[in-house]
Amino acid sequence: MRRPVFAANWKMYKTARETREFLRSFLPLISGVSDRDIVIAPSFPSLFAAREEIAALGSAGCVCLGAQNVYPEKEGAFTGEVSLTMLEEFHVTWVIVGHSERRGILGEDDEFIARKVASVLSCGMKVILCVGETLNEREFGRTNQVLDTQLTGSLTHVPTGRENDLVIAYEPVWAIGTGKTATPELAQETHHWIRHYLERRFSPSLAEKIRILYGGSVKPGNIDALMAQSDIDGALVGGASLDPDSFMKIATTTLATCTRS
Repeated sequence: MRRPVFAANWKMYKTARETREFLRSFLPLISGVSDRDIVIAPSFPSLFAAREEIAALGSAGCVCLGAQNVYPEKEGAFTGEVSLTMLEEFHVTWVIVGHSERRGILGEDDEFIARKVASVLSCGMKVILCVGETLNEREFGRTNQVLDTQLTGSLTHVPTGRENDLVIAYEPVWAIGTGKTATPELAQETHHWIRHYLERRFSPSLAEKIRILYGGSVKPGNIDALMAQSDIDGALVGGASLDPDSFMKIATTTLATCTRS
């Protein structure tokens, strides 16, 4: 079975104080949940606060601490960057890599992202690798071509034996923060293509184990329909993860687990 993942990407929102307030409200709401991974990825300055609150009020071990980014070197003269060694001190176990905002705004290319993927996996953490097309690329029928390029370039250095800790997040750029969401059927079609890509890249057995998340204006009102799709194994959630009640409704959605066996 593929264990579902619901990851909160808070981007550049929430101070340390606001992080504590959120978790003190959110964690009791998911008390007893244990059949999925729930990842909280705050900004770097809030990692310590998040770690303390999760340690004090964590829910059955299903709540994990994530980071929104990392630099692939252990240490060095890289002003403003954060290493995996630093993240380990906060007990971070998940790292988001290749988000469209880092690709599009900050200019990260596939080779640099591939180094991050390899570093995270080699360090024993789980990585959420983000891929996705723009509206222009979708309208010109280039979605699969774009995903093929991003996946091929970003998975170049995956360490052998660490493939099970790789999670793919399909996030159509045109649906991020716009209120637009790919229909469940459209999302399933693309997730199915990604799974077939993983069969070719790794093997059919590994492709069946690797989890693929959907990201792009996920809300309590559309999560059930998305999770009913056979190749959608969870969600990478942005804006809707900033409110405890909203993210609780997403993270505790009913699972059609029989479709993910």
